[in-house]
Amino acid sequence: MKILIVQNRKGIGDLIIFLPFIEALAKKFSTKVYLLVKENSKALEIIGNNKYVKEIIILDRDNKKNNGIHDGIYGTYRLIKNLKTYKFDKIFIFNSSLRFNLIAKLSSIKNIHQYPLFLKKNQNITKTAQKFLKTELGIYVESDPQIFINKEHVENIKINYKILAHEKNILLGIGGSGETKRIPASTYLQFMDYCSKKYECRFFLATGKNNDEQKILSEIFNSKFKSKCLKLDELELNETLPFIKNCNISICNDSSFSHLSAALGLPTIVLMADTPIIYGSYSPRMHPIIPEGVKEVRHNTLGKDKISATKIFEKFETLIN
Repeated sequence: MKILIVQNRKGIGDLIIFLPFIEALAKKFSTKVYLLVKENSKALEIIGNNKYVKEIIILDRDNKKNNGIHDGIYGTYRLIKNLKTYKFDKIFIFNSSLRFNLIAKLSSIKNIHQYPLFLKKNQNITKTAQKFLKTELGIYVESDPQIFINKEHVENIKINYKILAHEKNILLGIGGSGETKRIPASTYLQFMDYCSKKYECRFFLATGKNNDEQKILSEIFNSKFKSKCLKLDELELNETLPFIKNCNISICNDSSFSHLSAALGLPTIVLMADTPIIYGSYSPRMHPIIPEGVKEVRHNTLGKDKISATKIFEKFETLIN
């Protein structure tokens, strides 16, 4: 049986959130599944060796230039033509898009399972997926994504970079896809000061190459804690995973690194400045902190300057000891 799963949300976090549902379908039908995902999900790097995934098909559309091979009418035709060659038996579409419903039908996939059409607004990302599989197949799926990586790679990083067991090895996910999600360097530096006064610490700085992210990285790295810091920004995403796995805990902006660290098994403190809380709480290893004076965080909360370093440290101590 050939099964295609469509998860067309963009971003690493969305891919990781849907991992339990992807794997549940593979287990239900006792077969490896095919995934249709966007390139910026980094699926090839993160789950390219996942034992439940047969093949990852890249959906090339909706980039900034709108010039992907699957954009527009002709792009849709190319996608349909490609999917037809696989001769899929079933498709599970994790969205309410009429477009993908038509693509499935025109790709000669007769057994179509999809979210209710035209109901995208106000969907809870995890509960909607859970209800979908419960309704369609009678299976309940826990929202607990996990990523497994080669143990030998993890051990090699531990040895080569002298990661010591008696130190608190802390991932700081200081990057973020949006300016409003990036907690100021001063907040991290204050937290690092609290930690260093009480524990032997080493800090692993994870961020992207965006200029604003690099400014935060530079401010932290060139501080008095420089000798205790290791930058990860020059590494490919898959190369960072064994470093993260070697850490004891992570403190991250609402970014790819919060999703990755939680999925790799780390207690993860997520600094929720400007995104609905579900993105920092769907995993049992996630521990969100919201801005001071805010009861509910959502898009446009704009609370990055109101995240308390003291609260971060207090939560850190409850998790690390």
